[in-house]
Amino acid sequence: MKTAGIDGCKAGWILITFDEDNPKYEVLRTDDDLKDAFHRFDRIFIDMPIGLEDDQYTRECDALLRKKLGPEYAASVFNPPIRPALHAPSYVEANMQSFEFTEKKMTVQAWNITPKIKVVDRFLTEEPELQNVVFESHPELLFMNLNGGMIFQKKNTKKGLRHRLSLVSEREDIAKDFFRDIKEDFRRNEVEEDDIVDSMALALGAKQSVEKGIKTLPENPEKDSSGLIKAIHYV
Repeated sequence: MKTAGIDGCKAGWILITFDEDNPKYEVLRTDDDLKDAFHRFDRIFIDMPIGLEDDQYTRECDALLRKKLGPEYAASVFNPPIRPALHAPSYVEANMQSFEFTEKKMTVQAWNITPKIKVVDRFLTEEPELQNVVFESHPELLFMNLNGGMIFQKKNTKKGLRHRLSLVSEREDIAKDFFRDIKEDFRRNEVEEDDIVDSMALALGAKQSVEKGIKTLPENPEKDSSGLIKAIHYV
């Protein structure tokens, strides 16, 4: 089974695979590049909201993830747009849609990644079979489990970044080489350091899930109005 991890970056998306027969990394710069990757791999963990609410501000999976990570890391989990606001042409109108249904406004952080959410949403609704390939995951949860369930330094510190990289490189020898090479191949305004380690965690999670199986938050997730699962997947 071919597996990969994908994280959003300023250039588009960073994809990493630790598959033993062909470990590699690549930057996906266009929507077509992303769609092609969805078809080239059998299982992908991606750090991007997939199943969306229609009239609830907070998804159950996000609430459970915040609780699991604890208050110090809750800020790394944000509420994605509700489906009625997904295709709003501006932040102002998205806010109006959000407030109309939930009485709460959309965060700027959520709005900034809405274009990426729309792309993934479109691909998975147009081709439902991809829902068995592409799974929403979250690097913070994957790193916590790699660290034995314990909290560690935040990724926006050098110490935290090194620790996260070490958690992956202990299991994948090539991780440190990838980290160095990606930094050399791409500018910081294309791929940042935390994008690299996050995509590594996702790649490792997808690979480990083949043998260990996939767990979800919540345990019995529901589907949204477009048939997409509202869940955080992990091992």
